[in-house]
Amino acid sequence: MTWQKKVLAAWVWLGIGLGIAGAQPRAQEQTAAPAKGPVSSSPAADAVLTPQQEKTLLDDEDQILHFVSRITQLPIKSPVKCRFVSRQQVNAELRKKFDEDKDTRRMERSELVLKKFGLLDQDFQMRPFLLRLLTEQIAGYYDDKTRQMTLLNWVPIEEQKPVMAHELTHALQDQKVDLKKWENQEIEGTAKNVRQDNLHIANDDTDTAREAVLEGQAMVSFADYMLAEAGHPDRTLKDVPRLAQELESNAGDMSGSPVLARAPLVLQKSLLFPYTYGLAFEDDILSRRGSGRAFSGVLEDPPSSSFQVMTPAAYLRHQPVPLMKLPDIHPLLKSAGFVPYDVGVMGELDVSMTAELFGGRPLAQALAPEWDGGVYYAAQRKDASADQKKTTASLAILYSSQWKQKDSARSFFHIFEEELPRQYDGLKRRRSEETNPDERVYSTTEGDVLLSIQGKTVWVSEGFDLATARKLRTSVDRANVPAGSGPVMQARMEPAGQDLLGGLVDDIRRFGVMRAALQ
Repeated sequence: MTWQKKVLAAWVWLGIGLGIAGAQPRAQEQTAAPAKGPVSSSPAADAVLTPQQEKTLLDDEDQILHFVSRITQLPIKSPVKCRFVSRQQVNAELRKKFDEDKDTRRMERSELVLKKFGLLDQDFQMRPFLLRLLTEQIAGYYDDKTRQMTLLNWVPIEEQKPVMAHELTHALQDQKVDLKKWENQEIEGTAKNVRQDNLHIANDDTDTAREAVLEGQAMVSFADYMLAEAGHPDRTLKDVPRLAQELESNAGDMSGSPVLARAPLVLQKSLLFPYTYGLAFEDDILSRRGSGRAFSGVLEDPPSSSFQVMTPAAYLRHQPVPLMKLPDIHPLLKSAGFVPYDVGVMGELDVSMTAELFGGRPLAQALAPEWDGGVYYAAQRKDASADQKKTTASLAILYSSQWKQKDSARSFFHIFEEELPRQYDGLKRRRSEETNPDERVYSTTEGDVLLSIQGKTVWVSEGFDLATARKLRTSVDRANVPAGSGPVMQARMEPAGQDLLGGLVDDIRRFGVMRAALQ
């Protein structure tokens, strides 16, 4: 799963969302994003709704459902169940899910890979952070298993109806395509052979794109309902394009979200992606093709990658997406004492976040459009003890990326090289073992590091011994030569799987949305 998808998977599992702040250096940066559901307030500000207020809101549900159906042109096939819960109930449900859900184990694995790449601090703990964040920010959610909308009795009454419009959009999406199947395209289990490796890769980045569709459509409903409540029932987001821009820019306001404000940049950016880029994507399709294409049409023919979400015109053209492949590296890994751990695509969104985290936002904005394909593989030492398996020292990773221009490739090469001292204590360069000026060899406390650039291809190996790293590089390069000529993933294919960062958010989003998404 790609980097962005690993983050989404954890968040979507519980179904929340976040916001975003500015960028700082690598794993020390702080920023964030949202997921299925809107608004909340801090625990200290709780003012519980009265029974009469709850009844009034429930009485209005049918009217709001018909409003959402009208603007989205998604038909109502059945009523939507609704309940109110207290903060204590939500906290109890969250903790039970964390303790029992199988996706908790996947989240732990994803967390370790993100730390190995330097995208999270070594001492960052995902589980307690998520519990704190959800306690602070959760606002409401739609459960596609029970097909029930849950509203929170501490959310101010004036915020409840827009939340309902957002969540009822998910209910109508569910009635249209069955979200349990549609939004979770991930291939279960660890790839054990080359066929499974490339199946994961060929079907990667999909859930990221689909999450953007779901949240982008729900944000359109949210905006249109806000316009109606403001006295403009005949105007929609399409009539007020500035509103979409304001929603996208305000989604990063974390002034009332202290836990969210302390989140690592990579989490903030990943969690915000479905809302900001999803809204921009839907707004673009809405303007070009109208409501039918923007809602039912996109659900029936969804984008297949973050690239297509970030470039709606490419989605409409069904423009192929660059896709690298892996040769059979399993015999080499086995002989070097490693077992498979994780494999996936490095998409354009992953590159954008990595470049911003390592080099700043201007560099990220310049580099992301130059991405032309990427793949990574993580393996774990077979002889690692149970305690060692909880640390990044037990992992080794390879990452090969391709670029449209040689200068872009070199810029990305320098980004990784400059970040290595911040990732590894006691980093030592072994110049005598470098074979040319475009190769870097280092010793670290977690094994050898090999960094190289050849033409438009950048290679990174961390944790594999130097001899194994060079063999892996040769094998992967041969499978993807010449750069940029590998197979491509078509927009119309029905892919499955997840990218690195997106997996975490995808796991958590099903528990609701955050105030930071709906400012």
